[in-house]
Amino acid sequence: MSSATLNNGSEMEEKDLPDEPGANESGGREVDPRSAKRVGFLSIYKKGQGYWTRMGTALGAALLITVSAVFAYTQAKVLLTSSFYTPQSDVGLMDEALRAVREANRLGAEKSSKLANSTAVGITAGVVLIGGFIAWRLMNKPRNVDFLIATDVEMKKVNWTSRRELFGSTRIVITFLFLIAALLFLIDLSTGAVFQLIGLLKFGPLS
Repeated sequence: MSSATLNNGSEMEEKDLPDEPGANESGGREVDPRSAKRVGFLSIYKKGQGYWTRMGTALGAALLITVSAVFAYTQAKVLLTSSFYTPQSDVGLMDEALRAVREANRLGAEKSSKLANSTAVGITAGVVLIGGFIAWRLMNKPRNVDFLIATDVEMKKVNWTSRRELFGSTRIVITFLFLIAALLFLIDLSTGAVFQLIGLLKFGPLS
């Protein structure tokens, strides 16, 4: 059994030595659960990994939220404007009464439009906040983040074509498209002319 020498020259066995703070039986250091870093709502899970896949997902989510917000605003404004105020009928009224009713309808329409606009803005803000909350939760969920990181890793393994190869392939595809279009045009003309000659078509390329 190993021993240690004290200042006075006497030896003390290892079992008598005080335990090192944080040491366990296996020689490692125990981690205080209270000192472990907690991941909050605004913390990014595995920050710095899967950058491009995360950015693409965020842009897609932003586009979806924007489209939803615009749709919610337009629909809410139309529905709320018609529900907040109903114009009075001016059928059969004389001049003075007709002008008074039309003026009341105009003021009521303006007031209801302003109220509907402010309400629609509030609804749109709610849609944006809820959509952003859902998108953040989904994009920061560990399982989804691991999938995005794995996708980013696999995408980096892809051998992308060079610009020269891309331009060359594009020219070939466009050339073949024009050749096929010209061939189909000639076949159509010749077929139409034949059908016109044998009397199946009254009007054709030979007209």
